[in-house]
Amino acid sequence: MSEKHHSHKHEHQHEHHHDLCHHHHGEVSEKSVHLLLLSFIINMLLSIAEIIGGIIAGSVSLIGDALHNTSDALSILIAVIAFKIGHKKASLKYTYGFKRAEIIGGFVNLILLFISGCYLLFEGITRLIKPEPIDGYIIIWISILALIIDATTAKISHHDAHHNTNMKMVFIHNLADALGSVGVIVSGLFVVWFGIYRIDGIIALLIAFYMIFQSVVSFPKIVNILMNAAPDNIDIEQIKKEILKIKNIRGVHHIHLWSINEHDISLECHIEADDIEITPKIIKLLKEKFDITHSNIQIENDKCCSQCHL
Repeated sequence: MSEKHHSHKHEHQHEHHHDLCHHHHGEVSEKSVHLLLLSFIINMLLSIAEIIGGIIAGSVSLIGDALHNTSDALSILIAVIAFKIGHKKASLKYTYGFKRAEIIGGFVNLILLFISGCYLLFEGITRLIKPEPIDGYIIIWISILALIIDATTAKISHHDAHHNTNMKMVFIHNLADALGSVGVIVSGLFVVWFGIYRIDGIIALLIAFYMIFQSVVSFPKIVNILMNAAPDNIDIEQIKKEILKIKNIRGVHHIHLWSINEHDISLECHIEADDIEITPKIIKLLKEKFDITHSNIQIENDKCCSQCHL
């Protein structure tokens, strides 16, 4: 580091900023969390009923709906766990707290969703090639029950979906489940009315394609967060330009930008300036213009080119 830096007292000026109001912005009520936990239990019982019913009726579309419903039930459980542990304080070991538990759980859930989708794809193709007789009435009644439960769960999560991304995903998943149940009901009606058994394989394939598509599309976002990649919606060059507009700042370097989870964004950088009191202005700019909730700013009076390699 340059010998032109300030005295030892101010040699390393680190400013950590946590926007407390941010934690309240996306908060979900305790009542909603309890209702979600109840929804998880009901959905898991429904999945068991669908699997048993699918085996008895010989329907892969009903089993496929059960697999998808199980995946979404696990998503609900992950959401509940995330809301619960999100209030835990950071420790000396977990200095950022436990905010990434939701992301890790989501990653595992996506892998399970993809594997389930591939299995269902295989079963659906098999049923198209070699259709087997199925009991349409069992399919219809169990799917009607599933539709009621999925619609109710979607309604529960809809209340907080407009201000919380996690709840929004729970809502979308359950809405998709409800539509999947409608598809299985249609499959059962085709069997009862027209004796067309191949429709079971077609519905299974549609559910499989949706599951695989959903997992593939969501995969890059979760991996980027786990790899500490910069958020897609924030341009680092734009951040530099905005910071350099502040009076008496000569340069910005050593910039690191990453997401702690889906909501919290962190940034650290070195600022070339003589005024060590300029830090609050930079923090305010980052929060207001880019919604960066945690900043670590180091003030220097010259660029540390010999030691800063990033």
